[in-house]
This record gives sequence, structure tokens and C-alpha cells, in this order.
Amino acid sequence: MLDKSTTTRRPRVARALAAAGIVAVLVAASLAAPASASAAVSRAELALRWAPIHYQDVDATGSHALSGQSDYVTTVDFDGDLNGRNNWDQAGQAGNPLAAHAYYSVLETSTHWYITYFFFHPRDWTDHPFFETEHENDGEGVLFAIERDGSTYGVLRSAVTVAHSDFFSYTPVGSTWTSGREGVDGTLQFQASPHDTFQHPVTAQEAQGHGLKAYPQYDIVGDGLVYYPSTVAETPSGGNDRDVRYQLIDIFAVGGLWAQRSNPNLFAALGTFAGDTSGDCGSGTWTCSTNSANAPWGWDDRDDAPGRGEIASDPAKLSAEYFTVPAGLARTYSYNPYAGAAAALTEAARTAPPVVD
Repeated sequence: MLDKSTTTRRPRVARALAAAGIVAVLVAASLAAPASASAAVSRAELALRWAPIHYQDVDATGSHALSGQSDYVTTVDFDGDLNGRNNWDQAGQAGNPLAAHAYYSVLETSTHWYITYFFFHPRDWTDHPFFETEHENDGEGVLFAIERDGSTYGVLRSAVTVAHSDFFSYTPVGSTWTSGREGVDGTLQFQASPHDTFQHPVTAQEAQGHGLKAYPQYDIVGDGLVYYPSTVAETPSGGNDRDVRYQLIDIFAVGGLWAQRSNPNLFAALGTFAGDTSGDCGSGTWTCSTNSANAPWGWDDRDDAPGRGEIASDPAKLSAEYFTVPAGLARTYSYNPYAGAAAALTEAARTAPPVVD
């Protein structure tokens, strides 16, 4: 879980030197260069290709904002441990740089790749004293459906984003997918990245509560960060840094987030991060809730099908519910590490409290 390939925003030459190393260079070279048409693309390459350019609004006001750092995206173990119950407190401690990362998973069928991206914040916070809650840890994200059309990276057909306990669906211009049982909520936009040769989808998160939608349904208002997918992780230079590279971490990596799903220090239940009321969480606000953030296999829309966690664990099912797909969707997975825990995920969906992230 612990990732050491991080760097702070500095001049380009300094950052390059800080990120150097034979292994890092080789990995970066293999991921940054487009795969040839004849080569089989790896899941890591797919994830990097389609990773979003990510707009993060930043609010620097209030004692819980940490001068804007409470809105930085980072890892669940940014503080060097896998204890979910100290993240609120550790976020404000010197020596815990909030280097930019996002988690991803790739599931495969014969017709599509499904890529989930998960953005983590140590705090879900507020500076409003009335009827507003806070909680330790915060996890929201997006699912992209990629049609395997014979090209190296396929073509992106849809997105479903997570904003607290609601999902929102999008299609890019020219997509063959249309509304299904849920209406399409908007158009997914693309932008060029200064760090590679691709057009990337664009997502955005609000400050404080960090709900995630397609840009510009959320946007930066005043201060904010623009995160670009990369093979290195940068720590923002401040709360108004418009070029921050973030690194991807495979959810299914050995010892990774999925492997830690039964770690009682990190998770209070399957798909629910452990979090308590220590420190100043809830001070000056309505309350601080516990165990209120979710990993992708715990995401749920409060009033839509499919069920809890299936946006990550059975994205073909969710796509078939949310969209009309003229070419059809294969429902059998050729790669789905969640499948081995299907019974446990079903039981968690039956017994878990409502999602309040």
C-alpha cells in the first residue's frame, strides 16, 4: 500500500531528479508512451489512458480546511499507516504530505472494459455551524465504460459518477449509448493533457463534501487544483495549483486496497472505512459521524438499482440499467477479482446501513 514515488511541486528539473530511478523511469516510459496498434494493452495502460483530468475546488476558510489541504486528494495511507481512525488528525500534521493519487480497477468482458477511479480525502468537512455534518475519510469516484471496438484503447461510451449517496450518468458527444432506466444527466467533456498525447475525460469535485460529477457540473470557484494523470505523484504547491500530476494505484495490487478489505483498522465493515470522532471533527458543526466513508465496493445510490457496490463489482449490470446500448453488453466477466467475494458483498449489501458519504 505505501507508495514512495511522490514529489512536491517544484521546478520541472528538480521534480524530474526527485522522481528519478531506474525502475521508476522504466515504468514511466512503458505507461506514458501510447501502445502500438498490434500490442495488447495492459490494464495499467488502459487506466492511465482514460484517467480523468480532475478539477478539485478548494476552500481554505475555517479551521477544518487546513488552509485548503483538506480538499487535496491522496492515499488512504498518506500518513504511513493503514489506520482509518487517525486520518482526520494526521491530515494536519507536519511530515504527512498529501501527494496526489487516485485508485483504479479494471474489469473486463468480451465487449467492454470497465474502469473505476476512486479519489480519497482524509476529511469530509464543513465550515458551516448549522445542520452540517463532518466525518473522517471521504471516498467518491467515477465509472467509465469503454467499448472494445478493436482499437488499442477502445472508445469511451459512458460515465457514472458518485456524489455522496447519488449517482449521475453522462455520455460523451457521439456516444451510441442513450438513456436507459435512468436519464442521462449531461455530456462528458474531454481535454488535452500537457503531460501526454491524449484527450482525457474531465471530472470535478466540490470542496468540503467532495461530491463528484462531470465537469462543469462541478467546477473550481476561486481557488482550486487541476490534477493530471501521470506516473508520478506531486504534492500541490498550494490551494490554487492548476497543474498537479497524480499517480494511479491498482485497487487489486498485491497488498492493495482490496486485499485490505478485512483489515479492522482500515475498514469498519466490507466497503465502509473506519472513522471516529477524534480531534476536532464536528467541533463548531452539527455533528461528526463515524464509519461514514466508502470504498468503491460500498458505493450505493440511495434510490436507484443496482445494489450497493455493484457500480464497482458488477458494472455491466449497472450499465445495462442506466443506459440503452444498441450493440449489446456481454454480462460474463473474463477478469473480475470481486467475483470471489460475491457472497460477502451480497451480505454486506443486505446488512449495511444507508450510505451517508
